[in-house]
Amino acid sequence: MKLWDKGTKINEMIETFTIGRDTEMDYFLAEYDVIGSLAHITMLESVGLITKSELTLLSHELKNIHTEIKAGEFVIEEGSEDVHSQVELILTRRLGDVGKKIHSGRSRNDQVLLDLKLFIRKEIKTITDSSVRLFEILISQSDKYKEILMPGYTHLQVAMPSSFGLWFSAYAESLTDDLQLLQAAYRITDQNPLGSAAGYGSSFPLNRQLTTDLLGFETMNYNVIYAQMGRGKVEKTVSFALASIAGTLSKLAYDVCLFMSQNFNFVSLPEELTTGSSIMPHKKNPDVFELLRSHCNRIQSIPNQILLMTNNLPSGYFRDLQLIKEVFIPVLGELNNCLNIASFAIGNIKVNDYIMDDDRYKYAYSVEEVNRLVLDGIPFRDAYRQVGEAINQGNFQPDKRILHTHEGSIGNLCLENIQIKMDHLLKGFNFGKAEAAIAKLLKA
Repeated sequence: MKLWDKGTKINEMIETFTIGRDTEMDYFLAEYDVIGSLAHITMLESVGLITKSELTLLSHELKNIHTEIKAGEFVIEEGSEDVHSQVELILTRRLGDVGKKIHSGRSRNDQVLLDLKLFIRKEIKTITDSSVRLFEILISQSDKYKEILMPGYTHLQVAMPSSFGLWFSAYAESLTDDLQLLQAAYRITDQNPLGSAAGYGSSFPLNRQLTTDLLGFETMNYNVIYAQMGRGKVEKTVSFALASIAGTLSKLAYDVCLFMSQNFNFVSLPEELTTGSSIMPHKKNPDVFELLRSHCNRIQSIPNQILLMTNNLPSGYFRDLQLIKEVFIPVLGELNNCLNIASFAIGNIKVNDYIMDDDRYKYAYSVEEVNRLVLDGIPFRDAYRQVGEAINQGNFQPDKRILHTHEGSIGNLCLENIQIKMDHLLKGFNFGKAEAAIAKLLKA
């Protein structure tokens, strides 16, 4: 059954090509299609387009379908073009002509927009939760190893003393900025498109504020053309936020791969978290971090793919937008998996306590010596030259005492301040409003 079927059989090759992987992607959206339909029929009854008894029948069956979806029993049958067609087909089989009334006042255009937004909203909550778990592990590791020094690098050359406390918490704070972007993407997502129909509204007296409230949206996309223009824009915006998180993970993974090599020997993983070589019995490879890096680099390509699909489209709906689902939907699960793997692996990292005892790092203390001379009253340029000459002549002997006190330095990591930043940020998502609204809709 096709919702647009007018009796003419479409060419089979064309049908296969135009459907593509849409059915596969629609399984991700199935439960949200039902949730959106529950809100829609409640609104239809409020404006007199269905009766109270019809609302009761439709609501009961939609909740049954939702239960079947959650149990893995829902199937988009061959011949049903998409999830919207399948849900309507099931309702019509079970309720007769009453099932056909569910589509009044909406198009598949605003239906899929709504499904995507409800899906994205839930997935952002999942990714936020996973990001916070990684954040907490990074903060914990930072506090645990805050006294352990390591060399800092610029240009991959030994530069100045750093610490594992500084290194771990750098990535924790990076996640706060990533979630700031994700929160902006959430707010763009959290706007109701339902009622925009095919992009030009409806002559039915729809109550769009009611569906906005029923679905727990913060607001709506008021202009019906702009609501349709949001297709692709929402996915692109969210994907930029996902790419930001992926960028943090990729850089972290690359650091670990470097630091685990024998030439660095800064950190290690338990043997059960590494892999071996088929011919070199000594090998303990950081495959988990190499794959994490590659997954996250691929995720960072997604905004560009969506941009290229959408950047030359005028206003209105185009079938090009269908392909975005194939690129965008899987990446949400992929990033969440990366976050969970990163949390597990980072939580199991062991740190080498005595890295800075190696003589190769003695020049990392040269800046500390320059600063000591400045504190004794020697002008900075003279102190710099004096230490440089000692290094050139082979006479430099480092004083390994480190005294950094300013905010965010080795001796003052400001972990509590970074935690406060994260806590304040999380309050701004207001996930509870959406969750409460959906739970109320689904309540028997």
